[in-house]
Amino acid sequence: MAIEINFQNTPNPNAIKINTNQIIFEGPRSTSLKSGDETDHPLALALLQIEGVDNIFGIKDFVTVSKVADVEWDAIIPKVEEAFKAVYN
Repeated sequence: MAIEINFQNTPNPNAIKINTNQIIFEGPRSTSLKSGDETDHPLALALLQIEGVDNIFGIKDFVTVSKVADVEWDAIIPKVEEAFKAVYN
């Protein structure tokens, strides 16, 4: 089964929440990483490598991606979709 993702706006214009139909972060603890941090989580690594992504926060079936202020979402969202496809399809 391929992963399904759904983008949800947040009160912060520089952050977007991505809900999924699968658990993407195992365990009871959240994952919070900034650009340049090292991780062995394939999705987190792929998201952090996207130009313009500042940090991510994820737990269970969602991840919030925050961008730097001077990059538009139109430049980031297609790359986020590609990252999910590469890791989960």
